[in-house]
Amino acid sequence: MYGKAAICLSFVILFLISCSIYVGTVDLRSYFFPLLQSPQVPRSLCASGPPLRVYMYDLPRKFHVGMMDRRSFEGPAPVTADNFPPWPSNSGIKKQHSVEYWLMASLLFGGNGNEDREAVRVSDPESAEAFFVPFFSSLSFNTHGHNMTDPETEVDRRLQVELLEFLRKSKYYQRSGGRDHVIPMTHPNAFRFLRQELNASILIVVDFGRYPKTMSSLSKDVVAPYVHVVDSFTDDDALNPYESRTTLLFFRGNTVRKDQGKIRIKLAKILSAIDDVHYEKSVATPKNIIMSTEGMRSSKFCLHPAGDTPSSCRLFDAIVSHCVPVIVSDKIELPYEDEIDYSEFSIFFSMKEALEPGYLVNQLRQFPKDRWVEMWKQLKNISHHFEFQYPPKKEDGVNMLWRQVKRKLPRAQLAMHRSRRLKVPDWWQRRL
Repeated sequence: MYGKAAICLSFVILFLISCSIYVGTVDLRSYFFPLLQSPQVPRSLCASGPPLRVYMYDLPRKFHVGMMDRRSFEGPAPVTADNFPPWPSNSGIKKQHSVEYWLMASLLFGGNGNEDREAVRVSDPESAEAFFVPFFSSLSFNTHGHNMTDPETEVDRRLQVELLEFLRKSKYYQRSGGRDHVIPMTHPNAFRFLRQELNASILIVVDFGRYPKTMSSLSKDVVAPYVHVVDSFTDDDALNPYESRTTLLFFRGNTVRKDQGKIRIKLAKILSAIDDVHYEKSVATPKNIIMSTEGMRSSKFCLHPAGDTPSSCRLFDAIVSHCVPVIVSDKIELPYEDEIDYSEFSIFFSMKEALEPGYLVNQLRQFPKDRWVEMWKQLKNISHHFEFQYPPKKEDGVNMLWRQVKRKLPRAQLAMHRSRRLKVPDWWQRRL
């Protein structure tokens, strides 16, 4: 009896598998021949429905473009697309934290009707789905004081106090408790005096290294890329890119960092003496940025160890240089990772693996050439998602970020609705 039951069960299982294969829900190759599969074709990243309706607060210039230079500070109000100042070409390393600028610029852009946009500015706050707070908190930290003990940082603190007072008077901030408000804080020390007062809002951050879990998390906030500081490699058309890039592994940057970034000085001891590895201590001067641009373009792999926080601008410099990133950061969060598979163009090592003498370099030497070429091609395909420009272009960095904001709003709406459960409605208060 048991034998017949087993035979019947086997036929049922075979029948179900056959049906699944027929309708395409099971691919036996993925179970039995995983290494023989061709790389998965990435799905198209396209605009997801109508653009997000965003109301941007009209803040005084001192909160945003007034910090860029004196002429911008004294310019006419309000700020419009016609008088919005260009990002200064001599800003150097400050550019890496300029996401706040590009988000504001994208809302000022009126459009020409031919572009796919993820967000549009609305003049009526009642019709808005989200509210953008154009405070350049990262630029404020970088501008007001050279370090956190500088007395000039009092200007930064005062701006934060004034902004918080402004928001708390806003009908729309009060209505949602700030949950549908979008606030950029991409510098690790941005809004450092009062950031805990804004923990209900959708924060635009580069990672969570300086944020407690009670304040910022991936479920609520948006991870942005650093804005790259090296020039994009727009004419990378070598017939044999693998051979033309003669350096195996490239790193150029500060080796004295905090927290997990302490790994950098340890890696220096392991990697500095290897012939085809360029591992150099450096600071971000204009001349050194040019040298880093040349170094990344002539290297097969670019090393991205953790810095003071899990991420750094170097990863995105590598991406626009089409240099395969080698990521050594155990707690890193990556931008748009629900849409982009970083394993298609990056290699990951744990910090423990990277500190094992010889291990990382040996793995890179054995990396198949054809697989590296596929990653190089993929870097060329996806690098436009990490470009920030004005006017914005389809699926560039700023449009990708607005799409991420759009996906955070349902959770914000749920939290808003739940917060109102115990609130007495106005009409009921009038009866009491």
